[in-house]
Amino acid sequence: MDDYLEQARARVLGAAAAGTTLRLRGGGSKDFYGGDLRGDILETAAYRGIVAYDPSELVVTVRAGTPLAEVEATLAASGQMLAFEAPHFGAATVGGCVAAGLSGPRRPYAGSLRDAVLGVTMMDGRGEVLRFGGQVMKNVAGFDVFRLQAGALGTLGVLLEVSFKVLPRPEMESTRVYACNAEQALELMNRHAGLPLPLSGASFESGRLRLRLSGNAPAVQAAEARLGGDVDSEGAAYWQDLREHLLPFYAAETPLWRLSVPSTRASFADSQTQELIDWGGAQRWLRTTHPAETIRARAHAAGGHATQFRNGARNATFQPLAPALRALHLRLKQTFDPAGVFNRGRLYPDF
Repeated sequence: MDDYLEQARARVLGAAAAGTTLRLRGGGSKDFYGGDLRGDILETAAYRGIVAYDPSELVVTVRAGTPLAEVEATLAASGQMLAFEAPHFGAATVGGCVAAGLSGPRRPYAGSLRDAVLGVTMMDGRGEVLRFGGQVMKNVAGFDVFRLQAGALGTLGVLLEVSFKVLPRPEMESTRVYACNAEQALELMNRHAGLPLPLSGASFESGRLRLRLSGNAPAVQAAEARLGGDVDSEGAAYWQDLREHLLPFYAAETPLWRLSVPSTRASFADSQTQELIDWGGAQRWLRTTHPAETIRARAHAAGGHATQFRNGARNATFQPLAPALRALHLRLKQTFDPAGVFNRGRLYPDF
């Protein structure tokens, strides 16, 4: 093992022996997300670099401390991309983006971050380096343990390397915009989702529905003619600002909630709630002064769940787990991190 791995192993074993916690940190861009930040910082940004990339294989393997922007620039030079559009929120690293598990506007049409992860190398709470998955798109050996790392917020171990599936960048992109209300937008989103259209984004806020089309020029142009609407000349900037939470909607100090619900669910907007609809209706961002219990109850009644994303109580970010699911989480934590070394409290207060 190189110097970084030896030093990381010593820190992990030392924390396990002392019964203390390590706080894994890449670029710090997701420090706001999840529960309390506890323990001594174990920096991961020094372990960086692209390990393997052959554009013809549509796979890239990178060390977890690599800046996400660096990976995206390398792929763009070969006409490829990470299709899940993970937000940067600043100086994001690959490890941080996997740990947070967040995907952008293209997610319903090109797959989530979790779908794109083909394999990981990680260090567990015993200081052992483990490898799961592979570097090919067809890999049926064992369970998809590597995908557990997506959204685990570093609670299962130190990510060292990640292999991603990449996709070609579209030849052409275009955004159509329509003036409508939320109910009309949801009806259009769901109607268009069932048609053979090159959709790559569907979002509604402030009385405007935007549909992004991506693909080869003939397909995009044919879809434009079929869908009508107006051309949004600032469409590319809109989707980037949506991805990075730079739209005015996100600037308020009221609690920001992220809801995952069926795409046909009616709008949640009311006198205390502003709503931004993304993912063709399946993701709802709410700015609301309603208490957490009300928001979670509404999400549950709609067949979904709610995450208190920003400006709320840090120890109540995620939907409480049902007993059976909680037991499964605890068993996974015990398996990978028996001494409770990693990011204790980031997912749930007691583990």
